Amino acid sequence: MNHFSKVILLLVTGLSVACGKTETESSLPQKGAAIPVEVISLQPGSFSSEITASGTFTTKDETLLSFKIGGVISKILVNEGDAVKAGQVLATLDLTEIQAGLTQAKLAYEKALRDQQRVERLFKDSVATLEQLENSKTGLDIAAQQVKTAEFNLNYSQIRASKSGFVLRKFANAGQLIASGAPVLQVNGAQDDNWILQATVTDQQLNQLSLGDSATIYPATSETGVSGTLIRKSQAADTQTGTYWIEVSPISKNGLKLAAGMFGKVTLSPSAQKDGWQIPYQALLDAQGDTGYVFVTADGKTCKKIQIKLGNISQNTVQVISGLEGYTQLIVTGSAYLADGSTIEIKNK
Repeated sequence: MNHFSKVILLLVTGLSVACGKTETESSLPQKGAAIPVEVISLQPGSFSSEITASGTFTTKDETLLSFKIGGVISKILVNEGDAVKAGQVLATLDLTEIQAGLTQAKLAYEKALRDQQRVERLFKDSVATLEQLENSKTGLDIAAQQVKTAEFNLNYSQIRASKSGFVLRKFANAGQLIASGAPVLQVNGAQDDNWILQATVTDQQLNQLSLGDSATIYPATSETGVSGTLIRKSQAADTQTGTYWIEVSPISKNGLKLAAGMFGKVTLSPSAQKDGWQIPYQALLDAQGDTGYVFVTADGKTCKKIQIKLGNISQNTVQVISGLEGYTQLIVTGSAYLADGSTIEIKNK
């Protein structure tokens, strides 16, 4: 490369560097100069924040079924997952001992009846005393009640479905010795189509919700949501998690394929309105949790950095619950170059 070419190359390189530096420096505010910004007017209003929660589906009528008395299980006629109808026999005990107890009670009643009749005749002949007559009547009444008890136990030596639904769990098998009241089967009333989604929310979210608020439920088995209604909410926090449960009922259950314990999500729309502001997302600085910062101006010449409390944050806007009281102009562009108290020049007057 000759000397002339080297000179030309150095000149071109120098011009490129100079041009790049000028372009970069020209885009930055000069020290001490007013920083150009754009502002919008702050208009307070009312809005509601959607609440998202998750939980599991249940029918709220899951029941543990057991025998009233203990004994040896003769038959269990259903398995887990089977559909059952109200009144259907699900399991029975071996009736040998129970029927023997009923027969014994009936024989005791017959004997007490004969004794009472004999004492009554003797009392008429002044042979038996009044006390003996009353005791015989009492013995007869006791024997009658023992028969009723044995008949009741025989009747409850079978387990019947309390309502139409499904068998959720099976805790015992035929031939097993079972104690009185020990669970044998767990069933629900799912065939009555009374599914609900039980979800958990925070204390702040609970205070925003009211019974009857509309909701959209997203079951794990469906890609689309179904409409629902908030029907119940707890009045005490869970001692372990500190959260509160709510129950949401689907309005239309057609086509839903649900099972007890299935996961689901819900988006609730509180009817209670909040007072606050909706501001552009680009105006928000240093957001963390439910707090953030913005720049405002009161005189149009200087800015002030203030802390705000946030509601929902969407793609384009942010809900501000508090912090903007008393301010009318919010800075939305130019915030990257600002510090608290910086001199500004409003460009969109």
